Amino acid sequence: MKTWIWTFIVFVAAVALALVLRDHSGNVLIVAPPWHVSFSITFGVIGLIVLFFALYALLRLLSWLTGSPERFKIWRQRRAEKRDQGLLQNGWINVLEGRYAQAEKELSKLQSKTRSKTSQVVAGLAAAQASQYLNEFQRRDESLQAVQKSAGDDPRLKLAYATAAAELYLDQGQAQAAIDLLQPVQDASSRHFHATRLLLRAYRLQDDYERVYELTRLLLRRSAIDKNEALNHIEYAAAKRIEAAKEDQFKAIWGDLRTEEKTLVNVALAAAKWLATHEKHDEVARTLEPAIQQHFAPELLSAYARCPQEFYSRRLSKAEEWLKKYPHDPALLAALGRLCITGQLWGQAEHYLKRSMKERNDLRIHALLGQLYDVLGRQDEAIYHWRIAALTAGSLPIMPPNRLLPAAELHADPTLVDGHLPEESNIVDNSLPVAASAVDGSVFETADPQKAAMPAAKTAQSDVSSEQYFDSAPIPGVDVSMTSDGSHRSRD
Repeated sequence: MKTWIWTFIVFVAAVALALVLRDHSGNVLIVAPPWHVSFSITFGVIGLIVLFFALYALLRLLSWLTGSPERFKIWRQRRAEKRDQGLLQNGWINVLEGRYAQAEKELSKLQSKTRSKTSQVVAGLAAAQASQYLNEFQRRDESLQAVQKSAGDDPRLKLAYATAAAELYLDQGQAQAAIDLLQPVQDASSRHFHATRLLLRAYRLQDDYERVYELTRLLLRRSAIDKNEALNHIEYAAAKRIEAAKEDQFKAIWGDLRTEEKTLVNVALAAAKWLATHEKHDEVARTLEPAIQQHFAPELLSAYARCPQEFYSRRLSKAEEWLKKYPHDPALLAALGRLCITGQLWGQAEHYLKRSMKERNDLRIHALLGQLYDVLGRQDEAIYHWRIAALTAGSLPIMPPNRLLPAAELHADPTLVDGHLPEESNIVDNSLPVAASAVDGSVFETADPQKAAMPAAKTAQSDVSSEQYFDSAPIPGVDVSMTSDGSHRSRD
């Protein structure tokens, strides 16, 4: 549009000038002794215009000739930038496509040839990443050293180097090297959220739960971390802080947590364990109940079921309320069985444990039933469940009783000979997940002490009487007629 306007103005000026010159038919006289030059005014005006444009063209030509070296320099710079851009693009595409060897080759070539500090840094970092994918860690370190040198004192390039190098070190598991690079960035400013997230990851690898908790809180305040990821870090760090808390520190640590965070599984378990250690069993129940409402986890139910006898009644009532909502949950049924054992409600305990076993065949339920039946004096059933629990725990075959071992094979001594399992041997399936109904002797402390001391002895006697294994084959080269005291046996 601008061109059309200027063209219109030129035409208007030309028409106006033609009209003016047509009405003025004078001459122009130039006297330069001994010469007299005379021409019309129209010719003089046209000549001035032509002279102006000729002079303008001459000056532009001179300017172009004098500026050739600079233009040639700019042309070479643009050509180099175009080459660098092509190498960088090809290198990154090769990295993304998984052709790391070709990417490393092109990026290293760019890093050595380019004069741009930014291109050197970008190419070096990309080449280091490609080298790491190839497990060439020495070449990666060489590229990173070159990048650090190229970055110089430029704060932006230094930040790019520190962040990218730290991420490479973290991928290799070198948490301390990443912390050494990222800590100065974090100390200088907390606005570099990606560097802060990498620093959080490094401290998590180092199991520094205090710094993990602090950095997660910082990122949450700035809305710079996903909520689920933040809760994962908070759960880990808060549980560790509670486990390490002294008696005067627990209240402050617990009060610093939000309501949602207190119901996280590991946090609630750590708090319950700490409170139980300090014999605050009422607070254990108040801590675990909201967590169970939010996360109906077997671990929480197992912890809830562990309590002294004087505290079982309230917990049993609460667990029975949960049973209305989850009538077929094996972990809840196992917890109810354990609470009934604690309260010496033997019939209810057997009922709940058998219901739990119908939902999931669990070796720990077998162990609980074994101890329950032993307390009740039902020794055969107790031995049966103990035997299944023990063999399942070790994934061992259940051997039929009174079975003789095979004869000793001495040809390949001193190696051992593997025994052959019988066809009817049954291996208990241990592939199902284990319920959280842990067993210990404390739940039976209120039972008859004489009966509680009987299981081990009776089991040993039963094993001796029912499973007498011996080798009936004679040993080659040994005189079996000699007894151990050197006397000869009488021969019939």
